[in-house]
Amino acid sequence: VPDHAAAPRWEPQPLAYQELQSERTEVPVSRLLEETALGRPGKEDSGCGQLVWVGEPVVFGRADSIAGKYGVWMKDPEPVPPFTRDNTWRVDTVGTEVRQLFQYEEAEQLARGYPAKVHILPRPLESTGAVVYRGGLFFQPRQSRSVARYDLRGETITAEREIPGAGYHGQYPYSWGGYTDIDLAVDETGLWVIYSTEKARGAIVLSKLDPETLEIRRTWETNIRKRGVANSFLICGTLYTVSSYSVPNATVNFAYDTATGTSRALSIPFENRFRYLSMLDYNPAERQLFAWDSFNMVTYPVRLSRA
Repeated sequence: VPDHAAAPRWEPQPLAYQELQSERTEVPVSRLLEETALGRPGKEDSGCGQLVWVGEPVVFGRADSIAGKYGVWMKDPEPVPPFTRDNTWRVDTVGTEVRQLFQYEEAEQLARGYPAKVHILPRPLESTGAVVYRGGLFFQPRQSRSVARYDLRGETITAEREIPGAGYHGQYPYSWGGYTDIDLAVDETGLWVIYSTEKARGAIVLSKLDPETLEIRRTWETNIRKRGVANSFLICGTLYTVSSYSVPNATVNFAYDTATGTSRALSIPFENRFRYLSMLDYNPAERQLFAWDSFNMVTYPVRLSRA
């Protein structure tokens, strides 16, 4: 029997929640019509916009050992040959010597639990902040404030760079802990790193990275406390944060727009079905959020409105 058949049923929300939802979904019809055309291949428009809705989680696979209580799974939104958008990657991150990167031909293979290949990373990886982008695994080597690029084809580290002043190994994690001080992210505009510094006093700092050299192109300092949120991700150059990693009815609670350098409060419903969200990333090619929720690898559909 597939695992997802046993997933808990969705429960209707209390009234206040329903009201909030209807209040949030008053989007002009013209916008909704535009949205249906978003993300079609061959469209010049990037289809960028603001996040207005996150759907229910869909379970893709389940880790079968304690090493998989938390972890990271991903697809490459801009793959390079021989890899494709179907290749799926996974790291179980419980333990101190985390070096195994599992490679799957597609998500269905991940669901069955048989990797096509296991990469042994030259350096152990820390936490759940890794991403796969343009043929590389970008990760934080253990107990360092560095970010490294592991080339998936050459199976070597091709770049490594320190993020100046970044807290690491439990200085500025997300609220659940897990040494989530340094979190990498990818959106329509490229590669990002999310962290904090002593100078920023624990507020989230965002830097845009060059994917080849890992040089910092630009940095933004937000007013959102990193330890005060459960996780974050970027869509179209805007950082979004989630309120809780364990409350079933959490929310996407803040947005920080790098184009304007301003943040705003939000209240977009977000479901932590299995009550332990340890990783959350947006995939701009799939237009979905990928997450790891207590042994479960899940995706969330999202809807954007035209800005």
